[in-house]
Amino acid sequence: MAAKSHEKLIKEIGSMTVLELADLVKALEEKFDISAAMPVAAATAVPAAAEAVAEEKSEYTVKLQDIGSEKIKVIKTLRKVIPNLALSDAKKMAEGAPAVIADAASKEDAEKMKKELEAVGAKIELA
Repeated sequence: MAAKSHEKLIKEIGSMTVLELADLVKALEEKFDISAAMPVAAATAVPAAAEAVAEEKSEYTVKLQDIGSEKIKVIKTLRKVIPNLALSDAKKMAEGAPAVIADAASKEDAEKMKKELEAVGAKIELA
């Protein structure tokens, strides 16, 4: 088939209704003795591929699990990584661990927060 006939065929299929497409698939299955159903091996591979995509998150929740022995340093670092955080809020957050310190943070920001807080003895979890 030439490129023009491909385009014509694609345009024709694009203008079909769902019922017409279902009939077309059924006719092709009968004509060529094939099945449009996904093979079992391919069907099991699809969830694995979806999991790989799901693992690559774009937003993270940064959770302060424990402040360690350096409470004041952790409070100062909390104020550093969260610029608009008041001193009293940083203190409450540190004393109330485990606590979420950032919701929907980018991967870069979450890793930066984790690195800085862990450097002063805090335990951080990214979820």
